[in-house]
Amino acid sequence: MKLKTIFFAIALLASFQVFSQNTYVFLGSYNRDKTAESLQVYQLDTLKGKLTKVTSARDLINPSFLTVSPNGKYVYACTDSKTPKAGSVSSFEFNPEKKTLTFLNKQSSSGENPVYVSIHKSGKWLVNGNYTEGSVSVHPLLENGKIDSLAQNFQFMDGSIHKERQTRSHVHSTIFSPQFDYLFLPDLGADKIRCYQFDASKKQPLIEAETPFIKTDLESGPRHLTFHPNQKFGYCIDEMSGTVDIYTYENGILKKIQRINTHPDTITQGFESSDIHVSPDGKFLYATNRGKENNIAIFSIDENGFLKNIGYQSTLGKHPRIFAIDESGKFLIVTNVISGNVVVFKRNQQTGLLKKTGKEVKMENVSCVQIKRI
Repeated sequence: MKLKTIFFAIALLASFQVFSQNTYVFLGSYNRDKTAESLQVYQLDTLKGKLTKVTSARDLINPSFLTVSPNGKYVYACTDSKTPKAGSVSSFEFNPEKKTLTFLNKQSSSGENPVYVSIHKSGKWLVNGNYTEGSVSVHPLLENGKIDSLAQNFQFMDGSIHKERQTRSHVHSTIFSPQFDYLFLPDLGADKIRCYQFDASKKQPLIEAETPFIKTDLESGPRHLTFHPNQKFGYCIDEMSGTVDIYTYENGILKKIQRINTHPDTITQGFESSDIHVSPDGKFLYATNRGKENNIAIFSIDENGFLKNIGYQSTLGKHPRIFAIDESGKFLIVTNVISGNVVVFKRNQQTGLLKKTGKEVKMENVSCVQIKRI
């Protein structure tokens, strides 16, 4: 009986080790050097947190933000970002068996400085937000992974009260609702979270919602939005005020119930809050602070969606722009743009706290990370 148990344990461990090797990490960067590997793919060892390089892509400028298709076959990037009078979205085919990342095509983002790109769960639609002039664009996706010509583009003009940063709209992300029937657009320039219905069956899927936007606090600068796994709560990180706004969510409607700082109360200015994610188990929320802090704020989440700060973790680098949590919830990976390093943290799933693991990856101006189990 003991021998059978041992054999079963060995087989289970072997199968888990094979399974663990199917998790991939995709890195984008702000890199104007076309000869550089500005888009890179690594394999994540989900036992040890080690990153092993698989492949890369060159000959593109500033693939600053990435997303991966639901089936894991295609990678989509904001390209030509932070390039005057330019902006595009590009598609790539990823083949893990051949270890290749192949450029497919590119379309104009219909706006300057694309900063965020999302894919509908059907895999048939791509949505991107253009920061500089504040717009959202929608492209159909073809079965071969290529991006089709523009289907819709909405331009926003209104700003808010900050005389330098809010003279006009600055859409900073394009976030689908948990059921993918609404699209939310945190607008840093207008202090609004805009909302559209999304009907994937239509040729022009974006339809203005009954409540087209909610107002955030003035000079908050809403940046990124994420939803709780139970689909009842939404969390928006405000770049300019260094806060997280907590909302109840139902049928396209966000209602604020709490606001909490992402930083210690001793810090009163210079906020540069950036990214935000909830752990897969729904127990903890993480938010990055750039500027003077360069850390990850860690919050516990209670049954009513409210947050309580439980600590901070240095990102061990400068300017943490984007981070991601793997599907198992075991690892959190953060990109530090200025110091050009990618750090893997192991997540304590009981306490929510983080501990560095494995060896850092160096990548100049690394700005984005996505993790996908394929």
